[in-house]
Amino acid sequence: MKVLLLKDPKDKDSERDPYIKELGSFSLEATLIPVLSFEFTSLDSLFDKLSHPECYGGLVFTSPRALEAIKICLKEKSKKEVEEIGLIPQGEKAGNAEKLAEYICSREKPNSSALLFPCGALKREVLPTALREKGIPLESLTVYQTTQHPDLQESLSSYFSQQGIPASVVFFSPSGVKFCLQHIQKLSGDLINQVKFAAIGPTTAEALQGAGIAVSCTAGSPTPQDLAAAIHRALHNCSVPQ
Repeated sequence: MKVLLLKDPKDKDSERDPYIKELGSFSLEATLIPVLSFEFTSLDSLFDKLSHPECYGGLVFTSPRALEAIKICLKEKSKKEVEEIGLIPQGEKAGNAEKLAEYICSREKPNSSALLFPCGALKREVLPTALREKGIPLESLTVYQTTQHPDLQESLSSYFSQQGIPASVVFFSPSGVKFCLQHIQKLSGDLINQVKFAAIGPTTAEALQGAGIAVSCTAGSPTPQDLAAAIHRALHNCSVPQ
């Protein structure tokens, strides 16, 4: 059975992507289609803030693009390669903004040094609001804009014409829902009800539900292992296209 993953490949190599590997262990044939493009912004402001670490109690990341923005910023400003910036992550298993807020609140004291939050223009207000209510200062800085991948519509049309209707389509972000769902509905036509829609997490699941889509499964945590297991369970003993 075929699974369509609406995400970029890890390390630009789809064959090595861990989601494809995990789904393959369940005899599911997965294909990746990149959905999003990113434009980095405010790197001068970001560098200025990073140049004064004494002003901040820590950094908060909720997306790989925010970390990428810091790497790009340091490379451009320091004129040297920075493959890894040596940060030790905490709270990486939170899974969503609500749980991350709980984790931060359990460790930070009210009115302590502000946490720096490099983020995208489409960030939700769940985390900032939760921390503000607890008196924990958070300084947000938009460092990237999210747009539709220029090849998205062509890639989807090509996939459906060559591979047919997939057994499952997996969304990895609310932006993916925004940019892809209508195309997928049009390409699937009357067979749309055969497709099992999956989400990487609760926020993405909410976006699908808000668009009127029944979510067949949501990964217990945003990992290849949990997602593959959830899709396998959703497809088990179901009548789906091969």
